[in-house]
Amino acid sequence: MALGSLLTELSPDGEGRRPLIELVGRWAAEKPDAPAFTFVDYGTDPAGEHVTLSWAETDRRARATAAALRRIAAPGERAALLLPQRHEYMMTMLGAMYARVIAVPLFSPDLPGYAERLIGAYTDSEPAVIVTTRASQPHVEKFLADQDVTPPREILYADEIDLGLAGAWSGEPIDPDEVAYLQYTSGSTRRPAGVQITHANVAANARQLWAGWAPDHPHPELVSWLPLFHDMGLIAAMALPLVKGDHVVYTDPVAFLMNPMRWLELISGREWVYTAGPNFAYEYVASLADPDKLENLDLSGLVTCLNGAEPIRPSTLETFHRAFEGAGLRRSAQAPGYGLAEATVFVCAAADAVPPKIVTVERDRLAAGQVAVAPAGAERTTSLVACGRPVGQYVAIVDPDTRVERPDGRVGEIWVHGPNVAPGYWRNSERSQETFGGTLRDPGDLPEGPWLRTGDYGVVHEGELYVTGRIKDLIIVDGRNHYPQDIELTVQEAHPAIRPDHVAAFAVDGEETERLVVVAERNRRVPLRQLDLDEVAAAVRGAVNVEHEMALHEFVLVEPGVVSRTTSGKVARAATRQRYLEGALQTTAERLAAQG
Repeated sequence: MALGSLLTELSPDGEGRRPLIELVGRWAAEKPDAPAFTFVDYGTDPAGEHVTLSWAETDRRARATAAALRRIAAPGERAALLLPQRHEYMMTMLGAMYARVIAVPLFSPDLPGYAERLIGAYTDSEPAVIVTTRASQPHVEKFLADQDVTPPREILYADEIDLGLAGAWSGEPIDPDEVAYLQYTSGSTRRPAGVQITHANVAANARQLWAGWAPDHPHPELVSWLPLFHDMGLIAAMALPLVKGDHVVYTDPVAFLMNPMRWLELISGREWVYTAGPNFAYEYVASLADPDKLENLDLSGLVTCLNGAEPIRPSTLETFHRAFEGAGLRRSAQAPGYGLAEATVFVCAAADAVPPKIVTVERDRLAAGQVAVAPAGAERTTSLVACGRPVGQYVAIVDPDTRVERPDGRVGEIWVHGPNVAPGYWRNSERSQETFGGTLRDPGDLPEGPWLRTGDYGVVHEGELYVTGRIKDLIIVDGRNHYPQDIELTVQEAHPAIRPDHVAAFAVDGEETERLVVVAERNRRVPLRQLDLDEVAAAVRGAVNVEHEMALHEFVLVEPGVVSRTTSGKVARAATRQRYLEGALQTTAERLAAQG
């Protein structure tokens, strides 16, 4: 079954291919004093210091950055962004786009937990220049000294660029098919891959996202804390405002993690605002809501909050709405969506000013590849959240082996075709062909190719897309399919000692069939001295056996922070599996033994 709608403005010859960076000068001329980017700095002021750049100042800084970059790097060479999330980061991205230097949005080397990703992306991209700040200089120098990487030609300090260089920069024609930046995927056990995002990709996806959200207000605003080195964070905070010259308010992820209510406080009181975040963020902020914190919160102007991580939990949608409906949050503001870096980011979202649609289906039929709505009171069910319809692109559900479309209600691989789909991975033609070179057999009215093979299972039901899981994560035991997220939900509900949303279920090789292994983090709210490991394991094994009719080969309770996660907050099952096989997981049993 295929879903799709191609907008005329996104056609190959249309205005939609015009590089977005060219619009910065337009907004600087048409509304020079209007706010463009506001960074809220909680590091200098716990209450949040608002630093705003107008469109005129944005254009000036971006042009100065472009001139500074071109003194070091030629068009097509790479600039690695190793600096904190603030205005310097945003202006470097815009300056690189002006200069036709390929940006590599990364992060300061002192950001904990992402060392391997930084090394892999830096090595793969071979940057000619590192852009950082003077405050981050020691971390960059230590990174270059400690790692076996080629040093750049030069280090550019974004906070010391002479703004007088702006007058020396004259714009150059930009081919829409030129690569604007390399978006490195989160990866799991394999080396990070740099998705080549072209200027045309950025322009198309930003317009697709706005069209999907359908803003009909003259001055919409966006609020974001998402990391700018992540696909959704970059498109939401950088690309979307360029489409119509709108205002974005953003902060850094650490500020959100330290106090998630800051996110909603930045939204509060605004007349027409959009935001986005992964599933765990909505769960996290809802868990900390209390009447005192809601007293001065006004979320009535929140039009759409995109939930862009999969799987999206129905319980999270309900918990988030229940926590903040007293502050004016409308149930219809929640918009479950689907996307991936290979499609720039956005594919589809359920943003139709109606409450999110949830269907309860028979779990065994779903495992067999078919959606069957469960009758009332049925057991062994699972709930799926609708991710809406695509805008400006096609989505097809395809049998990955035969390359034939699957009918409505049948599970298959999600394939995507549209102007937002990247041309391939950086310097990896074999993997590019495998991922981006899909062709349909008997395409009918659809394009034959090329199609992006997402690696995700999904199904179209009553005209909307439902994501069911990752192909590589599917667990097959005794010839039966099991989606890991279903098992993980069963495990986290089996005992209070298990930390919610920090469970990884995967399969390992056995003599005759695959065997199920579950790694779960300990809930900090359960004191170690009160923990009975045998009781927890027995509860988990019993729940998995009853709910899924399968035996659990091994259950491993680990310390908080051990289960691997991607940069977007998803559980990285393959990475956790690899560390399990290597015996590299810090278990709670080991900690208890060490304490005597």
